[in-house]
Amino acid sequence: MKIVVGARGSTLSVTQTNSVINMMKNAHPHLDIELKTIKTKGDVLREASLDKIGGKGVFVKEIEKELLNGQIDMAVHSMKDMPGVLPKGLKLSYVPKREDYRDVLVLREGLSSLDKLPIGAKIGTGSKRRKYQLLRYREDLNISDIRGNIETRIKKIELENLDGVVLAAAGIKRLGLHKDLAHRIVYLDKEILLPSPCQGILAIEIRENDVKIEELLKSISHEKTEIQAKVERAFLKGAGGSCKVPVGAYCEIHSEKLILEGFLGTEDGEILIDKKLEGKKDSLEELGYNLANMMIKERDAK
Repeated sequence: MKIVVGARGSTLSVTQTNSVINMMKNAHPHLDIELKTIKTKGDVLREASLDKIGGKGVFVKEIEKELLNGQIDMAVHSMKDMPGVLPKGLKLSYVPKREDYRDVLVLREGLSSLDKLPIGAKIGTGSKRRKYQLLRYREDLNISDIRGNIETRIKKIELENLDGVVLAAAGIKRLGLHKDLAHRIVYLDKEILLPSPCQGILAIEIRENDVKIEELLKSISHEKTEIQAKVERAFLKGAGGSCKVPVGAYCEIHSEKLILEGFLGTEDGEILIDKKLEGKKDSLEELGYNLANMMIKERDAK
């Protein structure tokens, strides 16, 4: 059986997709799996800010089109790049184990921590979620809007005279960069920077009626990650799911109890809200939607 897997052509996307392909081959050695790279609008317009060129969907639309047309059989994305609502005829399938959910600060040589950065230090990020949470922690920071893949953003530390850039730990680790950059990396705990919903989770998108592919993917499913993905994506959908407002979420699992932490703000960062809500394993989406609704009401009342 031949399967064609679609993904973006970035180094990270190819690495992530190959990891899924290897998991599938280990579980089903008979499979013939081919990787097809597809250029998306987000890859073409590398310097424009996401909220100006179409939000989260700019990294997936071209790939989804090929999936709907039958040119590919499945697609691998970073789940944090996925819009809250998928095109008709597509669905997210089983989810493999989550990588590190945290954000990291990659510093220029000679710097050692977030707290010891010089006053007015220049930090690069194109994310409002990261920007406003960092400014809340240290209001003196000078946040510079940058985009590009991981390697490009790290290079911008030198090219644009930045003191550091904020990236997802998952990408750094999947590319193996955490080893070479160990002395320059500061891991930012969720108490400082709550991650993007589903950060570190891979999304495997398939056609809704493709029972064969769904059955094959069952073998790489990770139960804890499946739960986190459902809860955090429900929160993202409930909160609006766009790049225009800062949104963060992380779901912790304690036996049968779930604790969902949420972060939501206004587009200009004037209002920033943090909230927690407890739930149970039998009400995953409900927990996400309930917390989002509570936070939207609180934000709109201010």
